[in-house]
Amino acid sequence: MTKEEKHLWYDFLKSYPVRFNRQKVLGKYIADFYCYKAKLVIELDGSQHFEEKGMAYDEERTEYLKQYGLTVIRVANNMVNKRFRAVCEYIDNYVQDYLQNH
Repeated sequence: MTKEEKHLWYDFLKSYPVRFNRQKVLGKYIADFYCYKAKLVIELDGSQHFEEKGMAYDEERTEYLKQYGLTVIRVANNMVNKRFRAVCEYIDNYVQDYLQNH
């Protein structure tokens, strides 16, 4: 796991009341974080994800996961480093909204 993945996992997702898995195999891909109850995949993106090749790969991967009814949230590593609380609140809001409406 990257430094940012460790931070998000140990400082938020590991003890989050709705269970998340890390490095979860989903078909032919491995998700950084996965929540079964909220049908949510969280991907933390480094700089390579903002290059043309990385963006094309991510788009293909997202479309594949959508076929299984999953939502993919992409978070830039610098957001984890600079706005950690906001990232956590965003994830929490998504999960709570999903659980209330499904």
